[in-house]
Formats: sequence, structure tokens, C-alpha cells
Amino acid sequence: MSEEMKKSDVAKREEATLAFWKKHDTFNQSIEKEPIKGEFVFYDGPPFATGTPHYGHLLQSAVKDAIPRYKTMQGFRVKRQWGWDCHGLPIENIVEKEIGSKSKKDILAMGVKKFNDLCRERIFTFIHEWERIIPRFGRWADMEKPYRTMDFEYMQSEWWAFKTLFEKGLIYEDYRSMHICPRCETTLSQGEVAEGYKDIKDLSVTVKFKLKSPEKIGLSGDVYLLAWTTTPWTLPGNVALAVRKDIEYVAWSDKAEHGTETYIVAGKRFNEMGIQATTLNVLLPGRSLVDLEYEPLFDTYAKDEKLKNRERGWEVYAADFVTTDTGTGIVHIAPAFGADDMALGKKENLPFVQHVGIDGIFKSEVTEFPGLDLKPRAKDKPEEIREADLTIVRHLEERGLVFEHKKYSHSYPHCWRCDTALLNYATGSWFVAVEKIKPQLLETAEKIHWSPEHIKEGRFGQWLLGARDWSISRQRFWANTIPVWRCEKCKAQKVFGSAEELAQTSGTLVTDLHKDVVDTVEFTCDCGAHMKRVPDVLDTWFDSGSVPFATKSYGTAAKARGEKITPADFLAEAQDQTRAWFYYQHVLVGALFGMEAFKNCIVTGIVLAEDGKKMSKKLQNYPDPALMIDKYGADAMRFYMLSSPVTRAENLSFSEKGVDEIVKKNLGRLTNVLAFYKLYADGTLRDWKSEHVLDRWILARLDQLVHEATDGYEKYAMDEAVRPVTAFIDDLSVWYLRRSRDRFKTDDEDKKAALATMRYVLHALARVLAPSMPFIAEHLFQEIREEEDEESVHLSMWPEPLATANFFARLLGQGASNEDLLKAMEKARAIVTQALEAREKAGIRIRQPLPLLTIPESSGLAEAYLRIVAEELNVKKVEQTGMTVVLDTVISEELREEGLVRDTVRAIQASRKENNLQKREASTYKAHISPEDRKVIEKYKKQIETETGSIIEFS
Repeated sequence: MSEEMKKSDVAKREEATLAFWKKHDTFNQSIEKEPIKGEFVFYDGPPFATGTPHYGHLLQSAVKDAIPRYKTMQGFRVKRQWGWDCHGLPIENIVEKEIGSKSKKDILAMGVKKFNDLCRERIFTFIHEWERIIPRFGRWADMEKPYRTMDFEYMQSEWWAFKTLFEKGLIYEDYRSMHICPRCETTLSQGEVAEGYKDIKDLSVTVKFKLKSPEKIGLSGDVYLLAWTTTPWTLPGNVALAVRKDIEYVAWSDKAEHGTETYIVAGKRFNEMGIQATTLNVLLPGRSLVDLEYEPLFDTYAKDEKLKNRERGWEVYAADFVTTDTGTGIVHIAPAFGADDMALGKKENLPFVQHVGIDGIFKSEVTEFPGLDLKPRAKDKPEEIREADLTIVRHLEERGLVFEHKKYSHSYPHCWRCDTALLNYATGSWFVAVEKIKPQLLETAEKIHWSPEHIKEGRFGQWLLGARDWSISRQRFWANTIPVWRCEKCKAQKVFGSAEELAQTSGTLVTDLHKDVVDTVEFTCDCGAHMKRVPDVLDTWFDSGSVPFATKSYGTAAKARGEKITPADFLAEAQDQTRAWFYYQHVLVGALFGMEAFKNCIVTGIVLAEDGKKMSKKLQNYPDPALMIDKYGADAMRFYMLSSPVTRAENLSFSEKGVDEIVKKNLGRLTNVLAFYKLYADGTLRDWKSEHVLDRWILARLDQLVHEATDGYEKYAMDEAVRPVTAFIDDLSVWYLRRSRDRFKTDDEDKKAALATMRYVLHALARVLAPSMPFIAEHLFQEIREEEDEESVHLSMWPEPLATANFFARLLGQGASNEDLLKAMEKARAIVTQALEAREKAGIRIRQPLPLLTIPESSGLAEAYLRIVAEELNVKKVEQTGMTVVLDTVISEELREEGLVRDTVRAIQASRKENNLQKREASTYKAHISPEDRKVIEKYKKQIETETGSIIEFS
């Protein structure tokens, strides 16, 4: 079977619409037309083209397409430039796999230029898939002229931003403890660390630190302070222990392998550790332990006379961060591997021991474990303990220095790209001083409207409250560069905001700001020595966070033109971007321009497999998006996602059945309504007057729909904007059209009114559907379009919420309000539902006429509604008396005959349809009925034949 044959009729129709848009250049027309309300600024978060589009991308595309379409129809100009993320570990990791690199050293050995050239080649591996799927999904975006974070002008804007922040005192260099990836050998930002937490098991160990002079606290013999850690690999870097002065500690004695030993822990932890002591010696205040010396676990560094502050090491110090929630109330201090540890090290002038390199490998001077590697940990077996931890604990056990050890389950950060467990590691980095401007960032954040609203004070607000200074330097290769040159002798430095500034100082003009290019630029310092660029590159979130100004080449061309940066009117991404793209934009725009980065933001949830698990190519637990589009069309998938809670930051378990229901309930019914209208439409009036209650009601429902959709879009509540469509299509098809069918078949003024009403409704409905289901909206619009209409529904204006109400006032003069019409019809339909239940209970088919329906006198329905109720229920009369709905089910002979005639007419019409007979095409129908029923049919034979256009023959 060919690919074309596999496509549904809906998909083929959508592809025809795509061809129509392409032929007429409809997208560009929508941007170029006069913006009567001005510009509406939208920025797209850039994806990587190193993978194919998945359901998450399609969800974002649906949201990012619907709002700009709506705003365009409101009279705004909405430019929709596509963007590509081009830098960072995603590309580097792909190249590393290709070349078989196992470490950063392999890249340095092959050369940065060769490595970066390979990165340049791999960036757009799947670009053609994106260029096919995104337009096919109905999303309008300028993919022919995208912004790319690797482009020279874009990168220059980042240089301008860096220099501007530096001159404002908002960028500084510091040495501090941060999370690093030992495989990628680079630091990570707070946001990146937050993305990679996963539940694993580590080896926790309670270690025995032997006091040198226990008599100072009234004890004798072998006395040990017990300290607990979940990172045994840091123990060779231990230089101190910490206690809290106001904690009460307990010392007890117990038998050990070589005699009696005494141990010290916090009193609270003694009880919770379930220790069975042989002898309870004394209670000790925490302050009494301060300044005590203990024997180092490892003496490599303790014996190093060149080690700075060695005399301050291997003692007990007081620290407020010590708690008794877990552990022993005594903390092992390794300043090179923890923020609290490093802070205490600086405060107390402790020796600094970094026995592990940034690559996660133990240094050679650690004679017990030279070359021990921290990285190995099976990705698919997080329950396996790190081998390095096991090695160290076994070593300490052999020396009798382990009190106890056990597996410890906890959440631990991993590299968001290569999945390697991170290390808390002291290293140098450049920072944006976020905490310095946090009050301003919090103030401008109050101006942002979030959908859903709880993100404002919740996920985004809480993250902003806890924001720390942003580490923006990375020790990698394929990224924008930090524009700082430093003298290797006097340490003077220069910061550049453009390639031109660099050229003015160095005499070398570059047109590429990547590491392999700019690192070759050197010049002479005022002191006579060489100035070289600092080796680090910029965090790629600095790239994407620069979108609001870098897409305008701000700092060079845009600034020269006097172009101003304003907050984006609209952004949208998944909830993880509250700590990433949304946050970094807010920081950079706030720091550079003193304002919020965006005004309105839709935050979506995550699209999961139907069983609620993460979608996995390996597990094949989700249908191929491209095949889904071929089967159901893009409109159904868009509407399914836009109307779901996933647009309110809740997760969606993707169900093919849900998409199929959209096709049947929305697309199927709507195309049937259109087909019926076209069957009878013959020069439909544009201007008409109708007092028929069904026309008035459906127009009132239309006005209600426009109100609800408009309100939803204005609030950026996608589900509220699109959900009402389903109920309206149901009302239009199942109630208005069915109750109006006979009106369409006449040749009087009522038919003209019904047709005119239907066209008006379809015309307005097409415009309401345009943002969410652009294909069916275009098809509908083109099918009823007349010469004075716009060329495309996407070039037309959004129906004003009060337009239909004004229409009533103009055409109908006076009468019931929209609200009264809707309430009355709702009441009538509720009565119909009750009566149908009574019919079903009595076992009487709907085509069998019944004599009477009695409804409550309090219903107060006008005669027009009573007629509709009578016709819908097939009863001869409706009376408003009594207190309840009562259906008279007594069938007279006359009513029985009428029911039989209706059944026969129905059977003949079904036969004609099955044989694809046209309206006036003659046919013969063979009736297989009982002798008794034949008498009835013969009695009404001429009437039936006239109504059906068929000749009846009896078998």
C-alpha cells in the first residue's frame, strides 16, 4: 500500500489546504497586512535540530500557533521567527559518540578546531524533519530566516550583554563550590542541576575519627568522634570536623575487636541510632569538643609541609549548619567538595585539599587510591553503589575505622545531558550577580501574567525567591566565548563588547566568536606581557536567555538604529522552563534593561505515554506523531491537546482514542453540517430577518461561543478558549440542524432565513476555529466564501463578542435577550431528555407518535418552544399543567398507522442512501411486511411514494 493510500480523507484535505496557503503566500500576507492594533511581540524558544520533533514539540507548536493566529485576527502584527539552539553539550555529546571520545582530554588531543568543525556539521542533522512536520502540523513560523544562536551577530549581542553587565558590576569571577559533571568536565548552573535529580542508592558510612587528647574532655583510652557521610569518596579530602556548640553530645563505651572503645555522637542521634551501649560515660556540651585534635584518616596531605594552613587542619570547629536531623551531629568537613564546607574553610583558614580532579579521577598523590574513577555508575542500574565508595569504605574497614555502613536511598543530581552523577566541587567560575538585583527581579515579576496563575507564586515565584548568583562559565568547547582577555603576568584584564572592539585593541578582526577562532587572538599588555582570552565559554542558557535582544542584534545594529527592547507580549513552554528559559530571560532582561522579559506566559505540562510513563523510543510506548497526523489530521491532534489540562501545566497521558473522538465529535459532525447546508444552499442571503426561535437561539449560542472563546484567549487559558467549540458543534448539529431539516427542504421565506442563519453561523464559526483548528476553519471558510470575503479565514477579523447581539438589535428590533433565549431552550431540552427516558422505559420507538406530553406549569415556555418539544418527541400536543413531566403512552389505531408510515419512509430513505441515489432519482422499494401492516401502507402508498420519490412494491 502506498503512503498516499494510508492517509485519511481528513489528512488529504489538510494537505490541500497547505498547498492553498503556499500558493497564496497566506502566512506572509497575514504578517504584511496593516496592523490596526500595532505589534504583538512573540519569541519562540529555540529547539535543537539534533533530534526529531516529538509530542512535546507539537504541544508547544499548537499553543505557540494558536495565540499568534488569534492576535493576528484581532488586528495585531505577529512576527513568528523560528529559532535554533546551536551550542552546548547536546551537540558535543553527539560528536563525542561519533569519534569515540571518553574524556575531555581526547578532544584536546584531536584539537578544538577539528572538534568544533564537527559540531558545526552535526547541528542540523534532522532539520528537514522539522521543516516538514512543523508546517504540516499547521504551525506558521518563519523557518526560512530563523535566528541561530551560533550566528556571528547573535553571539556579538551576547558579548555586548556580558560587557554591559560587567560594567554595571553584575559580573564577577570567584572560586566556590559548585556542581560539576566529571564526564563533561564543566560546571552547571542552578537551573541545570535542578533538572537532573533522580532517585539512586549510595553507600552511607559512619566513620571513626580518633581523638589525640581525650583527657581534655575527661575521657581516656581510644576515643572516637563519629561522623556520617553519604559521599565516602570525599573522605581523603577531610581536614576538619564540625559540631554545634549548643548541641548536647553523649560519650559511651563498648567492646571492640581490640579492646574497649569510646564513641561520641549527639545525644538525640544516640537515641535514634538505636545504639546498645555497654557503658554510658558522660554528657558533653558541644562547645567542649571545639578545638580538639584528631588523627587524619589519610596522612598524604597531613604530612605535606607545603600545604597552606596545615596547622589549622584536623581539628574540631563550631558551625551553625550542624543539625541533628540525620547523621551523628558531627559533620565531616572537606572544603573542596561542599558549599558549607568551603565557607567554614574560608572562615577558619582551613587547609584546602582537592584530591580529585574535575574529571572525577583521584590524583596520583593519593597513594592509597591513585587513578580511582568516580564516574562509573550504570545508567540503568541506579541501585548499584559507586565502586569508588566501596573501595574507600573497604579500606577504612580494614583499618578498623568504620562504625557502620549501609545503602542510602536519596535524590541526587545528574548531568542533564550525559546522565553522569554530579560532584560538588570547588572551582573557578564567572557569575552574574543575581542576588544583587533580586529585589528588582521580584518586583518586575509581579507584572507577568501566568497561565495557570499558580505558577506566579509557585514554581516560578519560589524559584526566583531562592535564586542564587548564576554561574555562566563552562569549561567546554562548542559555545559562545567569554569576552575577557587577561595578562598572564600582571593579571590585568580587558572585556570586549564586540569583534570591532577586539580588533581595535588587537589589530585582528574576526567574523566568528567561537573558541577555536578567538583563542588565537593575542595582544601585548601595557606591562609588556601577553594577553590571552580566559579559556572558559558561556553557559548555553546565556544564549537562549539572550533571545529578546540578540535576535535584534542589540548592542550593534539595533542599538545604532535606536531600536528599543520591550517585554515580549507572549511566551510559551513546558513547566521545566520556569527554572530555565523563562528564568534566564527574566534575569538578563532585568539586569540589562530593568524590566520584565515578557508579559504573558503559558506553561504546559508534559505529554506522557498512555500508561502515564515517559514516552520512550526504546519502549515504543507511543504512536508515531507523523502517522497520527496521516491518520487523524493535525487539527484533531491540536484540538485534543489544546482542550486538555496539559495547557494548565498538568501532564497528559496521550490517548489515540481521545484524538479519534475529536475527529468524530468535531470534524465529522461539522463536515456533515457543511454538506447538508451545501445541498440546499442556492444564493444564500447576506441580510435577512428571522423570528424563528431556532435561528434566534443558535445565534445566541454563537454569541455565547464568541464570548467564551475570546475570554479564554485573552486570559491565555487555552482550554477555556477551545473547549466550548465541542458543545457548540453538538448544538449546531444535533439540535439546530436536526430540528431545522424540514425548513431547509421547503421553498418559502423560512428556508431563506434558515440558510442565511446557517451561513452566518458557519462563517463566524470558521473564524472562531481558526486559531485552534486552522485546517478545518479554512476548508469551512472556502466552502461558504463569497466574493466580498477575505481570501483566507486567516486574513479575516475575529468575530467581536457583541457582533451577534448588535445583529439581533438591527434585524429583530425587539424580543427576548440572548440569556432568555438560551435559558428557555435549555429548559425545553431538559424536558425532552426526561420524556425520551420515559419513552425508552416504555419501549416505544421515537417514530411512533404519541398523543400528549404534560409538563410543569412553572416551565413558562412560549408556544414556539412547545412546538419544538412536540416535534422532537413526536407527540401531538404539549400542555403546561401539573407539576411533573408525564408522557401519555396510549397509542390509538390512528397513531399506530402514522408510526408505521414514518417507519416505512425511514426505511426507504435509508435504502436510497445505501444505493447512492440522488434527490430526484426514481427507484423501486420492495416492502416485506405483514398482511395487517400492508393494508396500512396501501392506504398511504401515494403519500409515501411522493415523499420518498420511490415506487413501493409488495413482496
